[in-house]
Amino acid sequence: MTKVISKNKKSTVNSNPVANKVNSIVSKRFVIRKKLVGQGLIIKYTNYDGKVCDYDHDKVYHENQDRFDGMACFKKYKIYTQSFNLPRFVRDMKSYI
Repeated sequence: MTKVISKNKKSTVNSNPVANKVNSIVSKRFVIRKKLVGQGLIIKYTNYDGKVCDYDHDKVYHENQDRFDGMACFKKYKIYTQSFNLPRFVRDMKSYI
């Protein structure tokens, strides 16, 4: 939607706030869910020390897909969580966001 203000001869663009919103989730734990794959989510996770960690859900899943698909919990429940800290294999990734 474009709104033109004529008395100042300026135009302002008001776009849909939902379209500009970054898809993000605030979580108390590290989580990878099968149903969230492909949605382009950034997950903000606060660890036990209070440090906020942001990670790209899809990037972490795709780089470790074989690991997740091989886990019994992921096969059964389609979810992997860790509440204490980021998993070591994610911390060792050069860039997870």
